[in-house]
Amino acid sequence: MKSIKSYIPNTLTCCNFLCGCIAVYLTLLFHGEPTYLIYAFCLIILGALFDFCDGMSARLLGVSSGIGKELDSLADATTFGLAPTTMLFIFTYNHIGWAALISLLMAAFSILRLAKFNLDTRQTTSFIGLATPANALFWAPLICILSSLDINPAWSWVLLGFSLISCFLLVSEIPFFSLKFHDLKWENNKIRYIFIGCAVLTALCAIIIGAFKEILITALLCAVVTIILIYIILALIDNIINAKRQ
Repeated sequence: MKSIKSYIPNTLTCCNFLCGCIAVYLTLLFHGEPTYLIYAFCLIILGALFDFCDGMSARLLGVSSGIGKELDSLADATTFGLAPTTMLFIFTYNHIGWAALISLLMAAFSILRLAKFNLDTRQTTSFIGLATPANALFWAPLICILSSLDINPAWSWVLLGFSLISCFLLVSEIPFFSLKFHDLKWENNKIRYIFIGCAVLTALCAIIIGAFKEILITALLCAVVTIILIYIILALIDNIINAKRQ
């Protein structure tokens, strides 16, 4: 008979899945009311927290399993694939109608990325292709910000164009660094230290500006989008530098 601790990681994974389901539901309630999208984004963040905790708990408790890995991918496909894609679709559909169906490609490429991750043995210390949580944490707050603005409908086409770039990054062979530290040496982790420093500085600036201008929520949303952009740019720069060294 299995001990209770063996159920903890899978329970956390299911919580991640439920966060994604509720985020999709809240997005479908959006009828020009940005609050629903902000709630959906908060659930995606909560899902990311559960996603982090389920893997960590499985390693600490020594109860990793094949079913846990598959369950994790299904939950991630919902929370980090379907949920942000639904946000993008609903927002663009309100401006350009059924052409917004193009945005659904992002969900398809997200599940393809997750399937590749499960089979790719190279991704133990870093990622090959943009991780789905990072992609979700870029798009969800961006849609929240744009939904509160009176923007030209033509911008929806721009968003769809960028979503195709996301699709490429998700399944590309471009290495993206992870935040796993094997030691604290600067030489081995300088890209991680630089990113963490930039992320902390961005967050602090957002809090100060947001509090001063009384737009704290908007400022924090902008900070998340900026941090993910910094992550992508640093990863691309790191790849260029490594390519030149080789």
